[in-house]
Amino acid sequence: MGNQRLTPDQQEELLHILKARFEANVQRHEGLEWEKVLAKLEANPDKLWSLSEMERTEGEPDVVAYDQDTNEYIFMDCSKESPKGRRSICYDRAALEARKKHKPENSAMDMANAMGIEMLTEEEYRKLQELGNFDLKTSSWVQTPEEIRKLGGALFCDKRYDHVFLYHNGADSYYGARGFRGKLIV
Repeated sequence: MGNQRLTPDQQEELLHILKARFEANVQRHEGLEWEKVLAKLEANPDKLWSLSEMERTEGEPDVVAYDQDTNEYIFMDCSKESPKGRRSICYDRAALEARKKHKPENSAMDMANAMGIEMLTEEEYRKLQELGNFDLKTSSWVQTPEEIRKLGGALFCDKRYDHVFLYHNGADSYYGARGFRGKLIV
């Protein structure tokens, strides 16, 4: 990831977007104050770049939790469907390299690393779904246990019939309706 920084104008624009989303979706973070989130963001400008990448790829990041023990805010992608700018990708680099034909442009794990975010775990995905209805038409890769990954598989989730489902697929598969959701701790 390195040393990416936003220009002052880019920072101002991103903070305006994040504040508007924060205020429009109080049910995701009841009891939290934007001013405190803003102070944390201003103290961690490197995190703003990661949030801008989440926004650029249409993830619509928002605060979904606050950890009192560590004094950290947790942002997750809250777009209604799996982020458009992160779809049609396989699970990780090994899966990408294993494909002989019709390789996707990227992998979910590589994109998350490049953006400075973490792909959601199944547990985090389920917690996100408690805050709204996400992935009703799409699906999102989630972190996959090593024992499954070693055998060539990877996991993804979606929400159908008012329930969150966990599925498996070959890690090298990719679909126009599957991307990934990420989180960033600030």
